[in-house]
Amino acid sequence: MDTPIFEKKNVVVTGGAGFIGSHLCERLLKEAKVICLDDFSNSDPANIKHLLQYPDFEFIKLDVNQPIDLEKFDELEKFKVKFQGVQEIYHLACPTSPKDFEKLKMKSLWANSASMLYTLDLAVKYKAKYVFTSSSVVYGEAPGENALLPETFQGVVDHLTPRACYDEGKRFAETCVETYRQVYGVDAKIARVFTTFGPRMKLFEGQLIPDFIINALEGKDLVIYGDENFSTSLCYISDTIDGLARLMATGPEVKIVNLGGDIIYKMKDVAQTIIDITNSESKIIFEAPLLFLTKKGAPDLHYTKDALGWMPLVRLPDGLQKTVDYTIANKEALMFGNHLSS
Repeated sequence: MDTPIFEKKNVVVTGGAGFIGSHLCERLLKEAKVICLDDFSNSDPANIKHLLQYPDFEFIKLDVNQPIDLEKFDELEKFKVKFQGVQEIYHLACPTSPKDFEKLKMKSLWANSASMLYTLDLAVKYKAKYVFTSSSVVYGEAPGENALLPETFQGVVDHLTPRACYDEGKRFAETCVETYRQVYGVDAKIARVFTTFGPRMKLFEGQLIPDFIINALEGKDLVIYGDENFSTSLCYISDTIDGLARLMATGPEVKIVNLGGDIIYKMKDVAQTIIDITNSESKIIFEAPLLFLTKKGAPDLHYTKDALGWMPLVRLPDGLQKTVDYTIANKEALMFGNHLSS
């Protein structure tokens, strides 16, 4: 269905209770009826609690590694899915925890295979536009310091490493998207998302920035999993969400874009900035790298700027300040929630 029958389009967001997904649902509510699918295997109900009050938002606990039949859910009758269908699908569901990576390997494998087919089948059924959040890992390790990676860069990924279910998985997932474009004519798009940070990131999962903030507030050491040269690009969550929404709005000619910050930061400098913002006495220490944390380049954004009219706008210090403010305001709930889930 190319146009909504009723006043607002229906949009599906898988992984909608996750860090990026919950911010995306929030943004989409300004213009759409949002169907949030999540099984909480790698997300938090607290991320969407504030959205449940809105009549245009509906949460369904669902594992999208199974076939998806939206018309069997009575809760969605108010969105008239049987008549109006679905206009847009954002597929975000996939584990991203560095600390729990080993435990979630099968979830990663399924998220990058079975759930690709089931969500793309949904797009075929409803003639919906489709955006898949891929990852910068498809480029493999960065070819040198401060490398900017264009969408045309092929990269090298070893498909048999301990983390291949995610890295090679994302490459296969992109193949699924392109194959459905070719066979079914689906207007399906790929966003290669680089490291994104902001409020609602999970604590103590090795994602560094939220852990830096909590430890700085408590006067504990800030742990970098790597050496003094460990670095990454960083993009604030509101910029990433804006990029995803702009990508969905493009025509079929736009297939793949990079979304991320094109400046590479040393994590020791990021950690020091957080120590300064929080007036902390904490020290920075270095530990062995985690399997899930690899050396990545930064996105070349030339094509993204042309295709989407997009570039990251939030400066790193401002994004870190907002994330610190959120963490301070929600520290007790964050710590309590982490205790319950651990």
